[in-house]
Amino acid sequence: MAVVPMKRMTIIAARSDRKAILEYLQRQGEVEIDRESPDDPYYHKIDVSGSRQIFEKNVGLIDQALSVLDTYAPLKTGLLDSMSGRTILSLEDYEKGVAKRDKVMDITHQILSLQKEDAECKASVPKYEISKESLASWMNFDLPLDFKGTKRTKAFIGTLPGEWTMENIYLELGQLSENSDRFDVNLINAETQQTCVMIVCGADDEAELSDALHRMNFAKAPISHAVPSEEAKELDAKIARANAQSANIAAKIMELSAHREDLKFIRDYFKMRADKYEVIGEINQSDRVFILSGYIAAESADSLAEKLNSKYDIVLEFEDPSEDEEVPVKLKNRGYGWPIEGLVENYSMPGKGEIDPSFVTSLFYYICFGLMLSDAAYGLIIALATGVCLYKFKNMEMGLRRNLKMFFFCGIWTVVAGFVFGSFFGDSVSSIAQTFFGVEKAKAGTLLPALWFNPLDNPIKMLTFSFGFGLIHLFTGLGVLIYTDVKNGKVADAIYDGVFWMMFVGGCVGFLLTVPMITNMLGVTALGGNVATVSKWVAIIGVLGVVAFGGRDSASIGGRIGSGLYSAYGITSYLSDVLSYSRLLALGLATSVISSVFNTMAGMVGGALPVFFGVILYAIIFIIGHVLNLAINALGAYVHANRLQYVEFFGKFYHGGGRLFTPFAAKTKFFRIKEDK
Repeated sequence: MAVVPMKRMTIIAARSDRKAILEYLQRQGEVEIDRESPDDPYYHKIDVSGSRQIFEKNVGLIDQALSVLDTYAPLKTGLLDSMSGRTILSLEDYEKGVAKRDKVMDITHQILSLQKEDAECKASVPKYEISKESLASWMNFDLPLDFKGTKRTKAFIGTLPGEWTMENIYLELGQLSENSDRFDVNLINAETQQTCVMIVCGADDEAELSDALHRMNFAKAPISHAVPSEEAKELDAKIARANAQSANIAAKIMELSAHREDLKFIRDYFKMRADKYEVIGEINQSDRVFILSGYIAAESADSLAEKLNSKYDIVLEFEDPSEDEEVPVKLKNRGYGWPIEGLVENYSMPGKGEIDPSFVTSLFYYICFGLMLSDAAYGLIIALATGVCLYKFKNMEMGLRRNLKMFFFCGIWTVVAGFVFGSFFGDSVSSIAQTFFGVEKAKAGTLLPALWFNPLDNPIKMLTFSFGFGLIHLFTGLGVLIYTDVKNGKVADAIYDGVFWMMFVGGCVGFLLTVPMITNMLGVTALGGNVATVSKWVAIIGVLGVVAFGGRDSASIGGRIGSGLYSAYGITSYLSDVLSYSRLLALGLATSVISSVFNTMAGMVGGALPVFFGVILYAIIFIIGHVLNLAINALGAYVHANRLQYVEFFGKFYHGGGRLFTPFAAKTKFFRIKEDK
C-alpha cells in the first residue's frame, strides 16, 4: 500500500545524441517527460511535424496492408490467443528487424497495389454480368445490335414496353403514321416486361418512323458491336479472365502474407519513431545541446543514471519535487492488493498527502463481490477460468493480468460465501437427489448444509449481517482518514473529522442495540443497560465534538455553530450508507432464487420423463439457466461492489485528484522490446 516517491529528472546532453537517448528512454519506459518546457532565450523548439506525419502515414499504410492480409490470408487463432500478449524481442533482434524497414515498405505498397487491382477486377465482373443479362432477350438475333441499316434503309433495333404481337405493332404504327405500309417489322422476342423488335424503313421515312416509335416508348437496344450470341461469349470470357486474374492476385497476396510478422514489427517501429519525434518537437534545444526534464520513480533513479552515464556523455540531475508541484502518481502493490490498483485508477489517483487505498480496499472488495454472487459453483468457475489463463499465458499484458487476478480473488471469496451460505448451483444437490434418486425433500435439503445459515431461510439474519459488515467497512474508512491526517501532522483534524464521528455513529449504533424493538426486528440479542449508558455518553461526546469543530473554518461563532449543526446532520448520510449494504442481501438472494427456479424447472421436466431423456433435458435446462444466471449476477456483483467502494467507502476518507504517472514508453501493438537479454 504505497504511493511511489518521485524525483524530478533533468538531462542535458549533446544534440547529436538526442535521438539515441530518447529511444533508450522509450525502451526503458521509466520516465515521464515534461512536454511543457518553459520558454528560454538560449533554447528553442524545432518543427518536426513533417517527419512525424511521414511515420504516422507509414503506420497507417502498414495497418491497411495487415488488414488486407487478414482478409486474404487470415490467421487461425483460438478464443484465448488474444491473451498471449505482445511478442518479446531482444535489443539485438530489434536492431536486425529495423534494417528491413525499406523492404517492408516495398512489400506494403505491393500488397496495397495488388488489393486495389483486385478490387478493380472484382468490380468489373458485375458490369460484365449486367451487360450479358441485357443481351439475354436478343440471343436469337443474328445482327449486331448497333446495326443502323444500309445506304437506302434505316433500321431501328430496340424494345417496346410490355408484350406485343406483330399485328398490334402494325396496328399502332398505322395509327401513328400514314406510311406504315412502308415499314417492315421483325418481332425478335416477346416477353411480359418487354418486346424486342427490329423495324426497317426507307431512308426517306426515317424521321416519320422515329417519331412514331418515340410515341410508343421505344428504347434502343444495348450497344453491341457483335452478334448478341458472340457478344455473350466474349463477356463470359471477360468474366472468366477477371475471376482468374482476381484469383492470381489473391495467390500473390497470400504469398506476401509470409512477411506478416515483419509488417507488424515495422509498424510498431514507425509508431515508436512517431512518438519519439513528437517529444523531439516539444523539448528545448540549441544548435548543439538539448535539455529534457521529467519525473522518475525514486527507486529507479540510480539504476537509470548508471545506465545512461555508461552509454552517453550527459549531465544528469535528480531532485525532490517542490511542494507546489503537480507530481504524477504511481502506485506500487503486490499480491492481494495489486489487482485493485486498476479500480483506484478508474476512480482517481491519490491526491497530495493521501495514501494509496488499494490494499485496504482489497480487504473488502473481494468479500463484497463474493457475498453478492454467493454461489460456490459459480466461484469455482470464475476462479478456475481466470487461474488457468493466468497460469497458461505468462506473457499476458499487465492490465489484463491485473483484471483477471482481481476476478480470481473474487472467485475464491465467492466459493467461500457459497459454502458458508450453502449454495452450489443454488439447491442443485437437493434438486438432483429428489429428481433422479428419489430422496425425500427434507432429507435432500441436508445433503449440502450451509456452514453458517441459508439466507433464503433467514433473510433477516443476512440483512443484519450486511448492516454489520457495512459498519465495519465504513469505520475502516474513518480509520484510514485518521491515519492519513496523523501521518500528515494533522492530529487535530484526525480527532475532529474521524474520532468524533466514530464516537457519534458508534454510540448511536450501540444505543440502538439496547432497544428491544430494534434488536427484535434485527433478530439479535439486546445489549445490557450499562451498554446503553456508555453508548449514550459516547454518542453525546461525539455529537458535541462534531458540532463544535465541524464548522471550524468559519470566521464567526454563529457561523461555526451553524456549520457544526449542519455537519451533525450528516448522521443521516451514515444511515443511508449503512442501508446501501442491503444490496449484499438483495443480490445474494437474487442469485440463489434464480438458481433455485432453474433447478425446479429442470427437475419438473426431467422427473416427468424416462431417466435417459430426463437427464438430457435436465442438463440442457440446467446449463442454459445457470450460464445466464452467472453472467447476469456476476455483472451485478461487479458493478455494485465497485459502487460500495466508490461511494460509501471512499466517501469517508478519499478525495483523489492525482495525475496518473504516464512514462514515455514504446506504445507498440505487436512487439515488446526487452533491453537486456
